[in-house]
Amino acid sequence: MNKFEVERRFAQRMKDNYPPGTRILLLQMGDDPRPVEDNTRGTVKVVDDIGTLHCDFDNGRHLGIVPGEDSFRRLTTEELAEEQQMDETQDFGMKMI
Repeated sequence: MNKFEVERRFAQRMKDNYPPGTRILLLQMGDDPRPVEDNTRGTVKVVDDIGTLHCDFDNGRHLGIVPGEDSFRRLTTEELAEEQQMDETQDFGMKMI
């Protein structure tokens, strides 16, 4: 298998594992002049053809996450349920006003 095929398969694995809408937690950003803060949550918008995850972060930043350079993980089912519960609580509170 040549280098191009290895890179193509890697990018496809990233696309399969992190489809648009996947919630992630950025643990640490590698060598970036303006890194997103550690432990910031975000949503995957798209994974490009080299496997970079382009994300919208909850702090308003939009940046690509580079596997192998940046450290991140998918949010757990429990974390997603907690987010959902918080969203519902906030929505309910707004409706009560």
